[in-house]
Amino acid sequence: MSELYPLKFEPLLKDKVWGGNTLASRYNKKPAGLPNIGESWELSAVTDNLSVISNGFLAGNNIEELIEVYMGDITGDSIFEKFGNEFPLLFKFIEAREDLSIQVHPGNALAKKRHNGYGKTEMWYILESELASRIYTGFREGVTKEMYEEALINGKLADLLNVESAEPGDTFFTPAGRVHAIGSGIVLVEIQQTSDLTYRISDWNRDSSGMEPRKLHTDLALDAIDFTATGKNKIRKEPELNKTENLVNCEFFNTNIIRFNNTITKEYYFIDSFVVYICIDGEFLICRDGTSEKVTKGETVLIPAMIKEVILEPVKEALLLEIFINSENSY
Repeated sequence: MSELYPLKFEPLLKDKVWGGNTLASRYNKKPAGLPNIGESWELSAVTDNLSVISNGFLAGNNIEELIEVYMGDITGDSIFEKFGNEFPLLFKFIEAREDLSIQVHPGNALAKKRHNGYGKTEMWYILESELASRIYTGFREGVTKEMYEEALINGKLADLLNVESAEPGDTFFTPAGRVHAIGSGIVLVEIQQTSDLTYRISDWNRDSSGMEPRKLHTDLALDAIDFTATGKNKIRKEPELNKTENLVNCEFFNTNIIRFNNTITKEYYFIDSFVVYICIDGEFLICRDGTSEKVTKGETVLIPAMIKEVILEPVKEALLLEIFINSENSY
């Protein structure tokens, strides 16, 4: 069996009425006639949205086919035991030119019971924002189920939400059950469980380009909402040059940020997991065994679990997100 290597994938671009052209113009996504790219699914194992490899001898194979052949060499043995051929995480770039709907995601138990699927815990890393851009995340302190139901009837749900400014470099962690919405003028990276389960609670009382209002899931959402998920949620860390800084460490994923202008060696001997790099600025080379793979702004790369050491060599100062699963904590 041929040796595995750092893998790139063809982005799955999603045309959205609230999307724009930033992902095409500044993150190297090729729009292929799509006027408003709202999402670029970088690495996905969601049914009917399976990512396809774009580089090397495995080009043309999808993520499911890859794991079927290489199993734990791709995902890590303990992860393969839990998930089989299913890749457990989903990575996206999102551009919101308008406020996205207020929504909530179910946790694993509820998702399994209702949909025979996984729940959705996620995080956002803000890449770009406008002066007045906001993230809606959780409730204000003291909001009760009764207050929520009344506000929903009166179209005043937003008044109950915790609202925070969004600036480049901010991180927001959203466990399943926390009500949330992305505000207008924001470009971000989303890291989440492999799940497409979303309960839309409110769509700002708007229609969709003159069509019927989008479907809401208020009844389904009620049992999924965590009314104790309140208060400030922003994580702000300035990465120290040539160091690895942790942003989020939860049972579903571990996300670090690395800003570097010198060559650094990354060792993964003590984790039983794949690693994903998302280049959010600059350009660098992934070097190993005398070969190199160039990674540019906007690209996502999967490092198979069997690769335990790589050298990152900056072409120019680079900023990347590094994501893996802590197998001892994983679901």
